[in-house]
Amino acid sequence: MTFPSAQPGAAQRARSWRWLVPVLLVLLFLAVLVWLPWQARQMEATERQEQLIADTLWVEQTLRFELARSEEALAGLGADLVTRPPSPAALEARFQQMFNNGRELVRVVWYDAEGKVMASHGLEPPAALPAPTQLAAEVAAGTRGGRYSEVYGATAATSGVLDYVLPLYANGRPAGSLVATYSLQILLDETVPWWFAQDNALTLLDRDDQPVARRAAGGPGRGIYTHRRELDLPGALVILSTDSTKRAPQLLPNLLVGSVIVLALGLVLSLGALWRHISRTLAAESALRQQMAFRTAMENSLITGLRARDLEGRVTYVNRAFCEIVGHPAEELVGKKPPMPYWAPEAMADYEERFRGVLAGNITPQFETVFQRPDGVRVPVLVFEAPLVDADGRQTGWMSSILDITDRKRVEELNRQQQAKLEASARLATMGEISSMLAHELNQPLAAISSYTAGAINVLERSKGSGEALNGGMLRHALEQARQQAQRAGQIIRSVHEFVKKREPRREQVTIRSVIDGVRALVELQARQAGVVLRVELPPQLPEVAADRVMLEQVLLNLTRNAIEAMQDTAPGQRVLRIAAAHIEDKVAVSVIDRGHGIPEHVAAGLFEPFYSTKAEGMGMGLSICRTAIEFHGGTLSHGPNPGGGTVFTFALPCHAGQAADGTLG
Repeated sequence: MTFPSAQPGAAQRARSWRWLVPVLLVLLFLAVLVWLPWQARQMEATERQEQLIADTLWVEQTLRFELARSEEALAGLGADLVTRPPSPAALEARFQQMFNNGRELVRVVWYDAEGKVMASHGLEPPAALPAPTQLAAEVAAGTRGGRYSEVYGATAATSGVLDYVLPLYANGRPAGSLVATYSLQILLDETVPWWFAQDNALTLLDRDDQPVARRAAGGPGRGIYTHRRELDLPGALVILSTDSTKRAPQLLPNLLVGSVIVLALGLVLSLGALWRHISRTLAAESALRQQMAFRTAMENSLITGLRARDLEGRVTYVNRAFCEIVGHPAEELVGKKPPMPYWAPEAMADYEERFRGVLAGNITPQFETVFQRPDGVRVPVLVFEAPLVDADGRQTGWMSSILDITDRKRVEELNRQQQAKLEASARLATMGEISSMLAHELNQPLAAISSYTAGAINVLERSKGSGEALNGGMLRHALEQARQQAQRAGQIIRSVHEFVKKREPRREQVTIRSVIDGVRALVELQARQAGVVLRVELPPQLPEVAADRVMLEQVLLNLTRNAIEAMQDTAPGQRVLRIAAAHIEDKVAVSVIDRGHGIPEHVAAGLFEPFYSTKAEGMGMGLSICRTAIEFHGGTLSHGPNPGGGTVFTFALPCHAGQAADGTLG
């Protein structure tokens, strides 16, 4: 039994599949031909946009670095003008060097505190500062830091300029300013590489998006690949806009013809691609050499020393500033392992300990030390260290930046000497204020001595004239009383002498009781004069502290004197001055408690500030010196209200941890 209609249907389906497969393959091939160029076009467009963004960021950083380098030069010049003004010839040379290093700098003007022009270089100084520059100068004076003005002077034919205002200060007071003017057009022309300007049109825009400088060596941009980036300039808004001159990728008009052409000319295109790759490689190498030369010049222009070491501690790089700090050329340092020739003998143990930490992978991020130059001069330095990581994230060594802090140390020593002089003056002023009471206090023992010696003479003369036996007991009593009164007067004089004499601060192991006893006679003298009762409340077992006895005596005398003066208007029966001490955790706290008028809130805010006083004839230095002295010992000075009326001043000092060796502290 057969089915005639079944065979033709199967054959038809077979023929249909045989025809459909080639069609599908052709369609797939055509789809691939269409998709691949389109996908390549999209990828190329994305890559161009990303490359433009990266290049724009690089240009922005280059422009900002050029201005930052000029800022550093102006800061150095400003510091010299305030501290040690150079001669006119030296100042002109400094100006010329700044102009040679940055051609975008077209004018530098030095103004004094009254706005008078002291010196200038470049373009003529304006008769009056432009409005943007005046605004920048006001903000710079308020922040005490450099400030850029907004861009001004841009027209259709000329590019804009902006000013950098650097205020100058001497001893905390305004001493004038430096105003530097930069041409944005020259900044673009001198800073942006030619190869980047050939492929991109660069424009600097102001706050209102108005162009103030342009550079388009390869013609105007096409508006296809663009990017905007703000320059990080304090006080000014300047936008870097880049517009690529490249066209958008084009699809081939005829994909099949394009495929044939690609297949036929593959070898030629491969050779062309190879030649282009070689050309680009050579161009990249040239650009890299330029960049390396630029970076080398940048590193050599820094005043901060740079030093790189590998994981074994071997020096791999030093810049010029580091060589100038240590006094050794780079060839004597690079490749050398510790001990280094600039290590000072007295700090050798610290160097070796830190080097062991480097080998163990542990560093001190920031520390101070001293280097020794070949001529024996010691240079105090501040060192910052951080891991040196390569492009793959692997640590290859350590990077250090070194600052010469000789000037800072000199200033700190000068401040320390001035503080010591101020403390000595304060002690003399204190003695001057109580001089009348001291005279009264000394008159009493001196009068008693005179009385007892006169009595002794009378006893001697009476026994001699009458022939009676000498009364030895009466004579001994009179002389003993005279001796005690002389010792009392001598103790007062010694206390005053120890208190006012000038000497270096010395830490020693002292007790609070001995400190209070040292000034108790002077405190009681003032208290009796003002009708104040003194009470000293000390626990029996109070730890010792490592402190300078005279500095603590000065603090106690200042605080008790203020407390006595605060109770002038208090009722006589309530004039009680208490000195109490307590052991709180690892500190010894000493409180001076009065029952005076208290301290208002508006006075408490500036109580410890120098030259702040509520007394008509006060200098305002007593509490400031007290706080400085307590903080010198690692303690704190505070105040609060007395629940019974008045004020409580408390200073807390760390307990003495062990046997302290006497030593001069500076």
